[in-house]
Amino acid sequence: MAMYRASGLRIMQQLRRRIPAELQPLQVVKAAPALQTFTSQRWTSTTTTSGKHASPQVTTPPPRHDWNRAVSEAERIVGYPTSFLSLRWLLSDEIANVALHLRKLVGSAHPLMKTAKHLLYNGKNTMQAWGLIVLLVSKAAGHAPSVPDVEQDKSAGVLHSQRALAEVTEMIRISHLVHNSVVNLQSSTQAGQDVDTYDDMSFGNKIGLLTGDYLLGHSSAELANLRNQEVVELISSAVRDFSESEFIGERDEQNNPLPYKPGTFQRPSLSVGVDFNEHDVMTPMPIAQVLGNPEEEWECRNILNAGSLLGKSCQASLKLAGQSEELQRHAYRFGKHLALAWQACLDAEPFQCPQLPLDVTFSLVSAPVLFHLEHDPGMYSQLEAGKQSVDNIDYDKIHKAILAGPALTKTKELQRKHTAAALAVLQHFPATDARQALENIILAMQDL
Repeated sequence: MAMYRASGLRIMQQLRRRIPAELQPLQVVKAAPALQTFTSQRWTSTTTTSGKHASPQVTTPPPRHDWNRAVSEAERIVGYPTSFLSLRWLLSDEIANVALHLRKLVGSAHPLMKTAKHLLYNGKNTMQAWGLIVLLVSKAAGHAPSVPDVEQDKSAGVLHSQRALAEVTEMIRISHLVHNSVVNLQSSTQAGQDVDTYDDMSFGNKIGLLTGDYLLGHSSAELANLRNQEVVELISSAVRDFSESEFIGERDEQNNPLPYKPGTFQRPSLSVGVDFNEHDVMTPMPIAQVLGNPEEEWECRNILNAGSLLGKSCQASLKLAGQSEELQRHAYRFGKHLALAWQACLDAEPFQCPQLPLDVTFSLVSAPVLFHLEHDPGMYSQLEAGKQSVDNIDYDKIHKAILAGPALTKTKELQRKHTAAALAVLQHFPATDARQALENIILAMQDL
């Protein structure tokens, strides 16, 4: 044992000699614990009535919630793994073949590579947490006593059917993202005219279509295996909503969404808010009634594009558990508001820096853009250049204009609104560790 320890010390010494001094860890952190206290606290000096300075007072800043820790704790509660992107799926033959073909696209500009990187490496990514949210809602609500023991996962506190539904939710969501990575290669588009990259783009489209179709087909088979007609109808209507979200407003040649011209639609704000019929969420949403109002139009787009699937999956999980219709509606509302709060957080992320990072763009129908168009309709003239391709738009100029206006503040207020709504709905669930984990995830999301 002493021999291995001595060998390890020699290796560490050799590594230290090879690492530049500026990259080695500072020793002052270990030697000066008072410095650690100073960095984690804020010192303020107070003045007494006699004019003399009193001793410094220490005020602790509000705690920041760690996203990775919140997700790890939640996975421990429901039993790991919960995600479709788990080792069980990544090592399957079909996904391994897809990964093998994806390697051929490395170095190309196909959007499928960006989607894959976002799913696998983005630490702030929320897609992999969707199945986790469904399972946490399932455990927080519990199940009816009539559910047979053979259908229960005693160790995780959820049903086997609910775990399958969580994987189906993630498969459908990822298939939608992969399908959106397909590039239009018509001869009239820039991608179709570029002969050098045409083969890469065409091959990427084939991989994107096959992968998205495989995930959607496999999720449909898993959904049918649940043998619950109402659950199948709910999730199928969410897939319909994905498609419907792609036909709202104008699009460029690559199907990227464009905002409406200010003044095109002038409709009064809805007093009941944007949502499906509370008693029948499978009925299509009345889209025409929300156009022209920035907040309601944004909610409509993102409920169809994301909130519908997460909300209806949470509702379907409680339907599998035999819970009451009232609690099922609460589960739907929670999933919808959580998805909207997440989207508002993602929309605000590109505007956290005074300068737009290199090669970074943002959606032209994101909340900051829509709010700024309401504040300054004249900015729409800069967006008209994107009717052929959004790449023709000067994103830096729009970024600076939005930072100078009230749009970012309104976006943060929008996020707080849906965060508060999600937390309020959670109060209808029993006070359990699963409910606490959901609250921790919501609070951690605010600090992203």
